Amino acid sequence: MNTLFDKIWDAHVVQNVEDGPTQLYIDRLYAHEVTSPQAFEGLRQRGIQCFRPERIVCMPDHNTPTHDQDKPIEDAVGRNQVETLAQNAAEFGLTHYGMMNQRNGIIHVVGPERGLSLPGMTIVCGDSHTSTHGAMGAVAFGIGTSEVEMVMASQCILQQKPQSMRINVEGTLGVGVTAKDLALYLMSRITTSGATGYFIEYAGSAIRQLSMEGRLTLCNLSIEMGARGGFIAPDEVTFEYLKGREFAPKGEEWDKAVAYWRTLFSGEDAVFDKELTFSAEEVEPMVTYGTNPGMGMGITQQIPSLETVDIAGHTSYLKSLEYMGFKPGQQLLGTHVDYVFLGACTNGRIEDFRAFAQLVKGRRKADHVTAWLVPGSWLVLSQIKEEGLDKVLEASGFELRQPGCSACLAMNDDKIPAGKLSVSTSNRNFEGRQGPGARTVLASPLVAAAAAVTGVITDPRTLLVG
Repeated sequence: MNTLFDKIWDAHVVQNVEDGPTQLYIDRLYAHEVTSPQAFEGLRQRGIQCFRPERIVCMPDHNTPTHDQDKPIEDAVGRNQVETLAQNAAEFGLTHYGMMNQRNGIIHVVGPERGLSLPGMTIVCGDSHTSTHGAMGAVAFGIGTSEVEMVMASQCILQQKPQSMRINVEGTLGVGVTAKDLALYLMSRITTSGATGYFIEYAGSAIRQLSMEGRLTLCNLSIEMGARGGFIAPDEVTFEYLKGREFAPKGEEWDKAVAYWRTLFSGEDAVFDKELTFSAEEVEPMVTYGTNPGMGMGITQQIPSLETVDIAGHTSYLKSLEYMGFKPGQQLLGTHVDYVFLGACTNGRIEDFRAFAQLVKGRRKADHVTAWLVPGSWLVLSQIKEEGLDKVLEASGFELRQPGCSACLAMNDDKIPAGKLSVSTSNRNFEGRQGPGARTVLASPLVAAAAAVTGVITDPRTLLVG
C-alpha cells in the first residue's frame, strides 16, 4: 500500500513532466507581506489575474509590531510591505486579514485555528515554516517567490516529488516534557540535515498522544531537520480540533469530509525510503547551546566536548560556542538570562500560554528579565482573556503583547540587544536571528517560564507542582 504522502500527492497530480517535475495542484496558498510583492508584480507585468482567488488568503505577520497596531508602523520598510500587501490583495480580489482584524495573526497559527487548513490538502506559502500545517494531515511546504507567482497564476506548482521518511516515537513523554522538547531532541539526534530530501510522516504512540497544538509545534520544526515538510495522519484528535472551526465544513459536508479524512493513513505494508524509531522516555526538557537548532541537549546535560565532534566541524563548532559565550563541557543550568520570548508559529498557541501560566502562577518574574509574551493570533489572545490567563500572568509581573511574529526574527521592533541571552520558544537560533549580536537558546514554553521567574536557565520539572 502507498504511504499517506503518496495518497495525498497522487490525488493532486495534474501531470507528470517526462524527466522533469510534477505539476501539482495546490488547495491553499497563504501569502504574507515579505515574499509576495514580487509575485504580484510578476502577475501585473504579464497582465493576468489570480486563477482561483478563493484559494488564497493574505495576512501580514513578519513586520507587524506587537504594540500600538492601531497606529502606523514606524519602520518605513515594514510599513511599506504591510501596506503593499493590503493594496495587492484588494487589486487582485483576495481575502486579506490586516492588522487589528480579529482573524489576523501569524499565518501558520491562523490557518489551522480557523479551519482553513484541512486534512488531505496541499498547502504552500512563501515561508519555510509552512510545514506547520502538516499537523492537520496535509502536505504543506514552503516555496520561493517565483513559485508563489506560479501558484497565483495557475493554482499549480512544478515540484520534484520528495522521498518519504517515517519517524516513529513510541512510549510516553515525561512530566514537563513537551512537543517542542521532542522536536529539539529529534534534531539533536538526526542533525539539521538528516532529513534533507525527505517528507516526514510522524507516527507512533507518543505522536498520537500529542494534542493538536503539540503536533503543530512538531511539524513546524520539520524544516529545521532539513525536511521538505512533515505531517501526521489525521485522527480523532484532528477531527475534534477542527469541528466547529470557522471555515471547516459544516453539517452534511462535515460528515462527508470526516469519512474521507478517515482514509488518510499509511497502510501496515506501506514502504518508506527511510524509517527511524525513538523512545519518548529518552526525551527530557531541551535547550540549544549553539547557533543552529540541531545543537541541542537535555537541560541537565553538558555541552558536548570537542572530541565528540567530527574533526571537520571543529572550527565551526568552536565559532558557534564562542558566539554564544559557552564552552565545551559546560552545563547551562544556572546560566544568566536577559530576555524570555514566548510566541512564534512554533509556540504561540493557547496551549503554550496555558503551560507558561501554569508554571509562573504564584511566582514573580525576575526583575532583570525582559519578557515578551506574544500570542500567535487575535483568537489566541481572546482565549487567554476568556480563560483568565491574562490575570495570572499580570499578577506574576508579565504583560501580553499584540499578535505577530515578534522576536522570532529581527524584522520588527522586537529585537534582542547585542550580547544579551534570550530563552526563546521560536524555531531558529542562527547568529543575529533575534537581532544583531543576540544570543538565542531555543526551548519549550515551560523552560522559558522557568527562566523568566528564576532569572537563570532552570529545569522546569523542579518547579512544577504535582
